[in-house]
Amino acid sequence: MKRAATLSALAGLLTLTAAAPSPATTPAPTPGSAPTAAARHPGATLLDAVPRRGVLRVCTTGDYRPFTYRDSKTGKYSGVDIQMARDLAKSLDAKPRYVATTWARLVGDLAAGRCDIGMGGVSLTLARARAAYFSEPTRTDGKTPIVRCADKDKYRTLEEIDRPGTKVVVNPGGTNEEFARAHIKRATLTVHPDNTTIFDEIIAGRADVMMTDASETRYQAKIHPELCSVHPDKPFTFSEKAYVLPRGDEEFKAYVDQWVHLATHDGTYRKYEDAWMK
Repeated sequence: MKRAATLSALAGLLTLTAAAPSPATTPAPTPGSAPTAAARHPGATLLDAVPRRGVLRVCTTGDYRPFTYRDSKTGKYSGVDIQMARDLAKSLDAKPRYVATTWARLVGDLAAGRCDIGMGGVSLTLARARAAYFSEPTRTDGKTPIVRCADKDKYRTLEEIDRPGTKVVVNPGGTNEEFARAHIKRATLTVHPDNTTIFDEIIAGRADVMMTDASETRYQAKIHPELCSVHPDKPFTFSEKAYVLPRGDEEFKAYVDQWVHLATHDGTYRKYEDAWMK
């Protein structure tokens, strides 16, 4: 009897052992990989959190018209992507709350959880994509010069710009500064801290050229008749603008991608852009 009981217990143990998952069949996390939102908090996604909270937190610089602009007197935000932020929040049964940031801090603020999305003419770059997701693009763009109209035939190429005596001005912390530092070696390069007043430097003659996105040069030439955008249809570079999203939140990214796709194909985005650009 004792022998039979022992054999029965051994058989049961072997059955349980065989049924247990083997370490070899249980995938281990990839070393160095970031855990997804679901892995950090099962069921956690901004797609659920934003409607529950009733607020969509939007990181934006407020210094880049026509996409994002904060009025220093009233504190109110306006721009193409500010209008888009309102639409996105409304689609999630929420209201937008704008979180002030800078170009140098934008991705870091998003990664630290200070906001849910970054909006405001953000250029898609591989460096930024290492730390965050990007939505489907909203438009294509590229770096091109803006100068005094009297000089529009003087600074058409990088070779003509990068000469001793030329004064190039740039705003800090973003793709404009990155581009300028990569290509300006002989001209004088000055970093101007305020992107909302940087074009006044060219008008006043303290600078000759700024190289920024063609969309911005078109807008600034519209509001400053003294300035001309140089070949905005043929910029020096190719880039895309999109919205920055937290890395790992697949559900939220899929939703924002679909929302952007609809807005850029049903005329919504174009309507907002035309109101600023024409």
